[in-house]
Amino acid sequence: MTFVAKPKVHHPRLPLNDIGLTRRDYEGSVSTLCAGCGHDSVSAAIVQACAELSIPPHRFAKVSGIGCSSKTPSYFLSKSHGFNSVHGRMPSIATGANLANRELYTIGISGDGDSASIGLGQFSHIVRRRINMAYIVDNNGTYGLTKGQFSATNDKGSTSKRGAPNLYEPIDLVSLAIQIGASFVARSFSGDKKQLVPLIKAALMHKGMAFIDVISPCVAFNNHNGSTKSYDYVREHRETVVAADYVPHAEEITADYEPGTTERINMPDGSILQLHKLAQDYDPHDRVAALHYVQSRQAEGEVVTGLLYLDPNPMDCHDILGTVDTPLNQLNEADLCPGNAALGSVNASFR
Repeated sequence: MTFVAKPKVHHPRLPLNDIGLTRRDYEGSVSTLCAGCGHDSVSAAIVQACAELSIPPHRFAKVSGIGCSSKTPSYFLSKSHGFNSVHGRMPSIATGANLANRELYTIGISGDGDSASIGLGQFSHIVRRRINMAYIVDNNGTYGLTKGQFSATNDKGSTSKRGAPNLYEPIDLVSLAIQIGASFVARSFSGDKKQLVPLIKAALMHKGMAFIDVISPCVAFNNHNGSTKSYDYVREHRETVVAADYVPHAEEITADYEPGTTERINMPDGSILQLHKLAQDYDPHDRVAALHYVQSRQAEGEVVTGLLYLDPNPMDCHDILGTVDTPLNQLNEADLCPGNAALGSVNASFR
């Protein structure tokens, strides 16, 4: 694989974020994906989100599997920690990284093949274990690296570039994530930067498993009439149920909102997620109702985007396991091997 470095020279007056870095400091190498690929738009959204959050690049751990989507971590956060795993095994690496160092912001990048086919079991278990991370799937419904076969997320009845129909029901990762324990679930479109960037920012700051399914059209094999993952189809059949913006924590601001229009949700880190309800009967806090709504609209051919579900009382794997606040990779021998007296006390507690 060839990586092309971006020029180090840039405009001297690029805007700085709160820690004195420019957007360029959050970029990576030049993309080798097809021109117009939706995955590049997702990478750009991640760059913008991380720069606007003013988090130092070395505070991120980016992990991926195999596929066009899993190449993209090379294109953002070049100064962060990174690991490209084997096909479908990104969740195992992300789990280990988060358990070892809970102070890192973990970003998992995967694809519909990587997560919904060979990695479906891994995806299911990392969600139910509630690993504290932002899990992002670039979903194009096709295997781009092996010339355009249908993936498991491709809708039944949609056609390939050659006109062959898909005969099988799709696996909807959003519905699965809602059902088995993700505390933050969203869907977006790579062509909607205004919606995607705030969702990524909120997912990174969320405590617990945050999952974002991004419809990201493949311009080479799945962007034609008959595809339900094309740019035109998504634009024509998209329904936004919750338009979300991320507002960083600051001094208290009071305001009076009309009932049913806007709701402010306190995030675990003290920041605020501001929601504007476009569908008056949609409740993003109701797991069962969110699952029903997504599936009912899917049956009508609609692509529901926005913040679909948010657990008002989220927890992550460290809460469940009761781990210490100190990252495990910082514990020394005295912490890990406290001696015979401590072991005797533990044994006595089970008698």
